[in-house]
Formats: sequence, C-alpha cells, structure tokens
Amino acid sequence: MADIKKVIEETKNFMLNPTGKSILFIDEIHRFNKLQQDALLPFVEDGTVILIGATTENPYFEVNKALISRSMVIKLNPLTEENIYNILKNALIRKDGLGEYNIKIQDSTLKKLSQISNGDVRTALNGLEVAVLTTNMNEEGFIEITDEIIKNCIQTRKAIFDKNGESHYDNISAFIKSMRGSDPDAAVFYLARALNGGEDPMFLARRIVICASEDVGMANPNALVVATSAMQAVHMVGMPEARILLSEAAVYVATSKKSNATYLAINKALDDVSSKETGQIPMHIRNAPAEGMKDLGYGEGYLYPHDFPGHYVEQQYLPDEMLGTKYYIKDENIE
Repeated sequence: MADIKKVIEETKNFMLNPTGKSILFIDEIHRFNKLQQDALLPFVEDGTVILIGATTENPYFEVNKALISRSMVIKLNPLTEENIYNILKNALIRKDGLGEYNIKIQDSTLKKLSQISNGDVRTALNGLEVAVLTTNMNEEGFIEITDEIIKNCIQTRKAIFDKNGESHYDNISAFIKSMRGSDPDAAVFYLARALNGGEDPMFLARRIVICASEDVGMANPNALVVATSAMQAVHMVGMPEARILLSEAAVYVATSKKSNATYLAINKALDDVSSKETGQIPMHIRNAPAEGMKDLGYGEGYLYPHDFPGHYVEQQYLPDEMLGTKYYIKDENIE
C-alpha cells in the first residue's frame, strides 16, 4: 500500500506530473483487502488515477462492489490448445528460448503438452524446459523429447479449480444441474472435476442428498435413502474410497425419475404462512395435554382414522381460512 501512496503523491506533484493523472496497474488486485481497495476509491472517483486491475479470480467475488461499479469488467479467456501449441513451437526456435538446443520433438507430443497444460502457457513452457534440461543428448546429437518424458515432467493435467472461488460455484452448479437433468455421465464428470480440485467430499455428499429430496422426491423416495447412506459412508471411510460412494449416489440420483412436488409444496406453504392470515388450528385436531383443556373443546370431535375402513376418514385439517388450498400436487412421475 505504501507504493500506491507514493504513486498518488507523485501524481499530484505538478513538477513530476503536469497532467495530474496516472495510469495505475495493479496485478492480483484480489489480494488487496477491503480497506486497501476502499483506499483507492477517492482517487479513482476524482480521476487522479486510471485504475487497471488484473485478477485470476472472478472480480464480482473478490473486488469491492464500489470499485466494480466504477469500472469496466473485461473477461480474458484462457489460451486455446492451438495458441499454446504455437507458443511452444516459437519457443523451440527462438534464441532467447530453447533455440540454442538441438531438440527433436514430434508435433503430436507438443499438442499433448498443450492439452495437458489446460490453458496455462507457463505450465506448458516450464514443462518443455524441464524436459529439455533433464534429457540427455542421443547418439545422433539430438535431445529427443517423447510423450513419456513430457508425462514425467508434467505428471497430470493441470486442474483449473479453486474450491473457494468462481470455479467452485460453477462446478457445483453444473454437478447439481446434471443430476437434475438425468445425465449420469455429466454428473460423474463434474464430480471427478470437484474431487480432482480438492473439493470436500462431505460437501459433495450433502449436495447429492439435497438433490435426492428436491429433484427426485416422491418419484423415487429411495434416492434419499441411498444419498444419506452414501453421505454417512463417506464420513466413515473418507478419500480415496469415498469417490466410489459419491459416484454411486450421484448416478442413482441422476438416473431416477424426477419430481419436485414436495419442494414446490413446502415453498408455497412457507410463503403463505409468512404473508397471509392463515387462521387458527381447528379445535378437534388440537392436543389436550393438561387437565381441563378438553372442557374448553381441545380435541373434541376428532376422528381417529384407524377406526375406519381403509384407515381413512374425511375430516377438516386445515384452518377455515385455508380450506381448499393445495400444496402437494402429485405429478405423472409419482406412482
């Protein structure tokens, strides 16, 4: 922050800067805390500085709303595999790159490296450099880089996943929507992506439980049993075996018939009780735990359903003001 104060002071110094304005570029602006970001506001507002902030995070999550409202947000997309492939080809011939080495590498290997780097050109370049510097020259005088060498230098495909940032929200949204949309392959894919990125298995298990109730519901009540059993098992065994339990539960939920009838029912009921005059509970279905309450009419006239054929008898349960209201509407997927 001291460096920024120095920039502001120099900007306001007419001898150093006759225009009274400066362009201030802040890399990784999301690392500034709220107070530090707030300190920039007055100078952005009065035009002392033209602020350019760069961040690898979603600015709507990591940058103050006040700064966002005074800014133009431009999203820069990751480099494509073709972009990275071209950069790697260029690095092999440039003198300030790897051009001084006698390197032999197939195009297919370069393309595989481009794919493994997952949009991060630094990962690709570092991997290529490590491969070149750790490989001995062959009898023909070449440093020959193979798929196996690249694999050892990169290990695994770089995962673009931040369990606390935008990718966390995007991935879990895609996971839930895939289960809701009855696509088990997509559900397993996003589950794997989350696990590979270090997502908490119990968090994933809870989302499956919620989906089993919200989206499957009465179309297959056993989905909730499977999901809760999986959540308990995940808690007991942990990773890496938990991946199998989560996969089973996610696939079961995804392939089940769907009904959100109970979800809609409770939402509508909650809306009514919070916004309407819903009346009083009918006296005949109230309890009379204390002596003398029956004399006041508590429980009087209640019909015990099990005393009737089919264990059912028609009687009023809703308050007078709510008679005729339908909350649970059975749909075609519910047997």
